[in-house]
Amino acid sequence: MKSIDDMGDLRGRRVLVRSDLNVPLEGTTVTDDGRIRASVPTVVRLSDAGAKVIVTAHLGRPDGKADPRYSLRPVYERMADLLPGRDVRFAGDTVGAGARRAVETMPDGGVALLENLRFDPRETSKDDAERGAFADELAALADVFVSDGFGVLHRKQASVYDVALRLPHAAGGLVLAEMEAFSKVLDDPERPYVVVLGGSKVSDKLGVIDTLLGKVDRLLVGGGMCFTFLRAQGHEVGGSLLEEDQVDTVLGFIERAAETGVELVLPVDVVVAAEVAEDADTSVVPASRIPADMTGLDVGPETVELFRGKLADARTVVWNGPMGVFELAPFADGTRAIAQAIAEIDGTTVVGGGDSAAAVRQLGVDETAFTHISTGGGASLELLEGRTLPGLAVLED
Repeated sequence: MKSIDDMGDLRGRRVLVRSDLNVPLEGTTVTDDGRIRASVPTVVRLSDAGAKVIVTAHLGRPDGKADPRYSLRPVYERMADLLPGRDVRFAGDTVGAGARRAVETMPDGGVALLENLRFDPRETSKDDAERGAFADELAALADVFVSDGFGVLHRKQASVYDVALRLPHAAGGLVLAEMEAFSKVLDDPERPYVVVLGGSKVSDKLGVIDTLLGKVDRLLVGGGMCFTFLRAQGHEVGGSLLEEDQVDTVLGFIERAAETGVELVLPVDVVVAAEVAEDADTSVVPASRIPADMTGLDVGPETVELFRGKLADARTVVWNGPMGVFELAPFADGTRAIAQAIAEIDGTTVVGGGDSAAAVRQLGVDETAFTHISTGGGASLELLEGRTLPGLAVLED
């Protein structure tokens, strides 16, 4: 796989960069700029080399049509703040007159962010010809392609996959850093190797759990997905999130863990409330005795101490998914405590992107305390599952 170093002299060359700038917005305000900040080093490197840098990205799911709610303009404004002293411009379309004008008038070292790729339905089309036609138009804007959006590498989309078939290509610095970090946990992890899984749905992580049961020493399960495990053990879960159709599958995981010697650790107490609200009245109950009229929304203090103990001697830790509804103060303590426990580990610690990365920033945990915080939740899960990522495979020469 080529890197930017292998692309030769880039001065004056048009470089199309696929970044992952899919950040949360409140109105027109970026509420978590982690992915924007992660994209900047590659943009700076190309700009410093004198390239004309054309950045492409998506935001949300606008269903293939222009929608001002999903415009990348707020992202452009934040990116421009992070690139002081550079010519940074915004094109109001992706492959139309605005994009062509921005590229044609851009100086060497300049940066242009194109509008949301998903405003064009061909970006995500399942039809190879449709995607290819869009990729042709994107490729016509550039001389070279740099893939730097790790969070979209698991998508076979025009700007991720098909453009790489049409232009000389390389992996950007962010993609290379992500792959280096995950190689430490995928190839030969130092043991004990512990994975902490959370988030809402166990169905989103079936493949990962299936794979991890043959690799890890301990698997700690929290978040909404833990209630399907608790039901599989025969416990009532009240109004907690439950995937009844996955109970048998989860029971199989529990049995396999016992057979293979993997220590599967579930919550022993949970924080419950009658409603999901900022001012909710909460109480802590045993995980085996959740009242019928209550909903489990965070792991409890005994679980935190249990998980801390299981993490204490770990040498490799991967964390994917919060322990509760961390966005609301009454249900944030579990996620904060587990994040802090992982941050204190003397070993390799990888945060698997998505809500986990957002939680680290929102809850004030030191980002630099972790070995790596991924920018891609779905992509990191598929890597852990052992899948081939289309956007990565296409970069192999």
